[in-house]
Amino acid sequence: MQTELFKTLSVRENERARYALIGGKTSRITVVFDAYWRFAAERQAVYFRRLNGTFPATADPVLGRFKFTNAYRILDRTTQYLVRNVIKEGEQSPPELFFRILLFKLFNKIETWEFLVTHFGELRFADYNFERYDRVLTAALQDGRRVYSAAYIMPSGGPNGESKKHRSHLKLLEKMMRDNVPQKLGDLTSMRDGFELLRSYPMIGNFLAYQFITDLNYSALTNFSEMEFVVPGPGALDGLKKCFPDMTPSEAAPLIRAVCENQSEFQHQLGLHPIDLWGRPLQLIDCQNLFCETDKYARIAHPEILGFSGRTRIKQTFRMTGPISQPVFPEKWRLVQPPELTRA
Repeated sequence: MQTELFKTLSVRENERARYALIGGKTSRITVVFDAYWRFAAERQAVYFRRLNGTFPATADPVLGRFKFTNAYRILDRTTQYLVRNVIKEGEQSPPELFFRILLFKLFNKIETWEFLVTHFGELRFADYNFERYDRVLTAALQDGRRVYSAAYIMPSGGPNGESKKHRSHLKLLEKMMRDNVPQKLGDLTSMRDGFELLRSYPMIGNFLAYQFITDLNYSALTNFSEMEFVVPGPGALDGLKKCFPDMTPSEAAPLIRAVCENQSEFQHQLGLHPIDLWGRPLQLIDCQNLFCETDKYARIAHPEILGFSGRTRIKQTFRMTGPISQPVFPEKWRLVQPPELTRA
């Protein structure tokens, strides 16, 4: 276990710099690295307060005004819907599980999933027909509906020559089903191999492949460790740069791993109670997401510190949407939860 992770060293006369020992390397840090942990702790506390019906949920003016994802990825509204309504409901065979998860994630929008369910009932690959799905989605677009979430930038195009993005994505899903990707994933023992398999398909780059393999891994289709590897997204790179001003993009993944593996020590030295989800510490994807959210938080709390992109505004403000439902989790996580919590 590392000790004395934070150090303050004299750089030159009348100037001091702060450093942290991370992954065996001494790295210069800013106040945003402290903010990273305090943000993570308060955001998790906000979740539990809302779950318990305690309001106001936070005294932090930035957290109270702007929208931020949860400290744990699985607690976010869309991911909870995925686990509860997409993964848990329906046939559990590998092809049908994969079809539902990828169909949901390609649009990543609850309203689009429910729109399709309204038209087709239970969504099954056994009943899938491109023309029917295309007709319904095209009509939705013509009516002015937004069928894609703004959370991810979903690329269009690909080798199919389709004029509409949703058509390209439906054709992509068809190809993956024809290629027996569900069965291939089930035969793999490495999350990295699953990531590489998904990334080999058009329109799926590093970031989407990492997100998709994480979502698929919530199901019984695979049983990978979320501590195996991490793929930093653009927002996480900005957050890392604000914490570690000397870092380069090539150092991003090792930094996230080192931070994640030493999370309890960093939290302890800042006087924070260890962040956990009924016994589950933050995983690599959670720490990656938190760097992205810390980038946004620092735009308001520490505007003088810039990341790679130089973005200075937060677009989404927080709106109270009512009480939070009791969360559901993959059974294989074996979380020690209060008895009233439902398990997926």
